[in-house]
Amino acid sequence: MKLLLRGHHLLCLKGFQGYGYDEAFTKNMTEINSIRKLPETTISLTSSPDDICSACPNLKNNICGSIEQNERIVEMDGEVLKKLDITKEYNSHELFEIIDNTFNTSESVSKICFKCMWHEKCLFYQKLSNHR
Repeated sequence: MKLLLRGHHLLCLKGFQGYGYDEAFTKNMTEINSIRKLPETTISLTSSPDDICSACPNLKNNICGSIEQNERIVEMDGEVLKKLDITKEYNSHELFEIIDNTFNTSESVSKICFKCMWHEKCLFYQKLSNHR
């Protein structure tokens, strides 16, 4: 399987536990989270709407929510993507190993996760916050 994922969603998938904007979004996120764990899955990276965004009720005309919100999300993507080769297609397991090794302290995700509306429910963020 092939997935197209934006930068910050790599972190979201690490902390996802079944919450979402609506039922369709949650179902899609659950499916993508399962697919990314398969050994044959490959991932291409983007800072634009991706396979997760395709089911998001906030996506209108390729903009997430408002222009200001979309700019913040693109900045979050940039913080993750600057640590990766965006021209490369990654094996999912290898990519998430890189994510685990790169984003492994609360400081490493502070610009990305701090203002996220899901940070209180996100297992990934909570794990890093508890290991200060």
